[in-house]
Amino acid sequence: MAHRPDRPRHPSAGNLNEPRVTTPSAPANASTLSTLTYPAGAPFDPSRVRFGPGLTDVTLDRLIGSGDGKRVLELGCGDGSNAIALARQGARVIVVDSSASRLAVARSNAEAAGVRVEFHHSDLAELANVRADRLDFCIAVYSLSQVTDVSRVFRQVHRLLRPEAPLVISLPHPLELQTAGAPDGDDGPQLMRSSFDDSRVLVGPEQVPVEAHRIADMVTALTRSNFRVDAVLEPEMGAGDNNIFRAPRHTWVPATVIFRGRKQGT
Repeated sequence: MAHRPDRPRHPSAGNLNEPRVTTPSAPANASTLSTLTYPAGAPFDPSRVRFGPGLTDVTLDRLIGSGDGKRVLELGCGDGSNAIALARQGARVIVVDSSASRLAVARSNAEAAGVRVEFHHSDLAELANVRADRLDFCIAVYSLSQVTDVSRVFRQVHRLLRPEAPLVISLPHPLELQTAGAPDGDDGPQLMRSSFDDSRVLVGPEQVPVEAHRIADMVTALTRSNFRVDAVLEPEMGAGDNNIFRAPRHTWVPATVIFRGRKQGT
């Protein structure tokens, strides 16, 4: 067979001969924070539960409803904003995070806010130390973006929830991973990696690993862990002047995907 000459490859093709780890370039607008490592860089705001960078649609609150009188588990705490918001609503909040430094910040903020939150330092897939059952809901805001085996987490959460209780997860949208670091243009964002590339991305100077969880894979993992997926949302990022995460590409693509699965069985 005749040798084919090398042809230019679309940027989304990646380099199949290199290790399956990619690093997006810096945002075209240096003042725009990376959405991929949210909530890092987000302002402290415990006024309401937020599911992703720049999300201002209050209808997302319906995913979990009020925290009043509820027993709630949060996987990953950020600066404690969501936990404090839920505690102020009257929820009993249990937080698990693998980072001692994040827990220290969140604990300090909770104490300053005068609310009670139970904090645990643990891997998100190791919830044996959480002494609770029949929880009313669980949220994981971008925290599973750094977890490779999400099914292990789902099985642990399933054990703690009451039947039909929701697990709500938000993650970087696959399109955000594909277009992050692309130059801005009038014709829309460029694809910087393939839809089929499930390698992790290393983000920022600290090379934070972000897993490329695809939508179909998440739905499959939830279903196999005995959750009934009743919502998959791709909300548009708010366009306010104070949105430090919004880039021109967000006119075209969502930054966040949200899943809600309800526990089946006992």
